[in-house]
Amino acid sequence: MMEIIKKIGSCLAAGLRFIQGHFKATVLVLFVLWLFLPSGDEGISPHNLQKITLTGPILDATSIVEQLDEARENKDIKGVLFSIDSPGGAVAPSVEIAYAIKRLSEVKPTVVYAAGIMASGGYYSAIWGNEIIANPGSMIGSIGVIMQGADISELMEKVGVKTQTVHAGTYKQVGTFDRKWSDLERAELDKVINGTYTMFVTDVARARKLDPNLSSNYADAHIFTAAQAQKVGLIDAIGVEFDAKKRVETLSKVAEPIWNKEDPMDKFFKRFAAEGASLAHMYFPPVSLQ
Repeated sequence: MMEIIKKIGSCLAAGLRFIQGHFKATVLVLFVLWLFLPSGDEGISPHNLQKITLTGPILDATSIVEQLDEARENKDIKGVLFSIDSPGGAVAPSVEIAYAIKRLSEVKPTVVYAAGIMASGGYYSAIWGNEIIANPGSMIGSIGVIMQGADISELMEKVGVKTQTVHAGTYKQVGTFDRKWSDLERAELDKVINGTYTMFVTDVARARKLDPNLSSNYADAHIFTAAQAQKVGLIDAIGVEFDAKKRVETLSKVAEPIWNKEDPMDKFFKRFAAEGASLAHMYFPPVSLQ
């Protein structure tokens, strides 16, 4: 018995010595295996329904748009659940996602699910889904546009700091923080903000089949509970993610629904990237759908 225990101990010790002596090589091999080998689920049967998640501020649409377009082109995918928990963000990325959803919903059943907050740019992203289902506790709406800036001229005067600027063009200093904006500059910013707001409301009205002349009821930066949003026509139904998935399964008409499973490592890197983008947004705030 003691001999068997000694042999087992010897084998374990040899294994540990090998790992210690070839640590970098071992990590590299494990990483390559994780990167290239399919998971057990993928090897047995590919998924036919896909959940795509949008979380946090919308500052870069590249990854989400790629996922949506890949789902549209993948013949194995019969339906998509697009889950949103976002307070909004920059205008252009929100529009990119909205039109990627439009392309997808034209060829495959696409249900949007409001998992928490689906406001401003987050709502813009959702409008072209075939159906929108919201969690009972979610917050919906805030259809509006904002641009913010600080006037730190008094602080600069106390510290003894002055800016020096050379510029050409009447409006080239619009939005600067070292002085109060002039009436002319404010009017220029109003032009941009109002134009963007008109585009937002027009797209919402068209996608949701609402009367643009009654936009004060559902837009105007109103914030709604799920029940209130349903009454004004911003969503179709109220339910939890289970209900939203069941709706995708019904619309896609798959006999044996199989959902994708997001890799934990991919999920970590996506959240890490979102946090980094959010930090950058704090220092370089664009015109935002918030």
